[in-house]
Amino acid sequence: MACAEEREQTPGAPPPRLADLLESGWKLYEELERSDEPTNSDSVQVKIKRGVKQLEEAAGMVSQIDLFSRNEELDEISTADLKFLLLPALLAALLMKQVGVAQRLERVQTARAHLMNFLRRCKDYNISSFHMPRDAQGAQEETASGAETDTASPAHQAQPDLIAMATQRQAKIERYKQQKQTEQKLAELRALLDGGSVDEEVTREFYLLQVRRWITLALEEVESIDQEVQILRMMPALNQAPVQKPRRAPMKPFILTKDAAQAKVFGAGYPSLATMTVNDWYEQHRRRGCLPDQGIPQSTAGVDAEEREKEEKERKEEEDDEEALQKARDWDNWKDTHRRGYGNRQNMG
Repeated sequence: MACAEEREQTPGAPPPRLADLLESGWKLYEELERSDEPTNSDSVQVKIKRGVKQLEEAAGMVSQIDLFSRNEELDEISTADLKFLLLPALLAALLMKQVGVAQRLERVQTARAHLMNFLRRCKDYNISSFHMPRDAQGAQEETASGAETDTASPAHQAQPDLIAMATQRQAKIERYKQQKQTEQKLAELRALLDGGSVDEEVTREFYLLQVRRWITLALEEVESIDQEVQILRMMPALNQAPVQKPRRAPMKPFILTKDAAQAKVFGAGYPSLATMTVNDWYEQHRRRGCLPDQGIPQSTAGVDAEEREKEEKERKEEEDDEEALQKARDWDNWKDTHRRGYGNRQNMG
């Protein structure tokens, strides 16, 4: 039997059957669940998009033929039609696997609507005993009112919250146990179905167990979606420009010396290169606010002007001080004819 994708690609082929669309989307979902490939990869997202399209087409066909009615009982649904109850749940599961931050809120809300549709239909047919989640508007209003009440009287709300949390935890434990038992039974029934001919009772039990399993999954998913929606609504605008940090003014190169005399004698020989003592360096950085205990440096426009004036004065002094230049030349000549440490008699005994 040709799958729905092959029929779509064949010119002049008849439209895909409802059963083929469901089967194709269901198998694709199970394949993705077993796959180790990242969900955000292009190949996986293409498969998800194709599965969503197939299941949406199938859901539209179910709605057109009015396959299910609130006025009928579960026994009135044929075994062949039971599997179509899963359409909204499978569609929601694939929608939740789609990536993209910009459309995330819209997608999770659409998935929640499909899950609620599935749960209401199961509730109408009394397939399983469970409490229906609140609709989206009711959940949002209750969350807002609950936050206001907790802010107003946290001590009063502490005890009811603990009781609700304990009840919710116990319900999750029971659902987990039921889900494990259901999955074990489903594995046994699937082996029988894959083995060949089985009677209608086994097939019906298999699909009913599948529906009950997805009821548990849908309840958990709705709870998770409600939490995610709250987070998405509180997220800041994605296009908001990042805050620019203040930039420090670039520092000019300089030579750090012990004192002013050494700064004049042992300069690098370049008048344009500034020299300063340790005290001068500390005082300059203290005025600029660059020391570790002074935080972010403040505006340095006035300080820079003062420093430039001081540097220019020192440069002129160095150029006009013939005595200092001669002393430096004599010192260089003396070093050429005497090895380092010459004349140092200290600690010689």
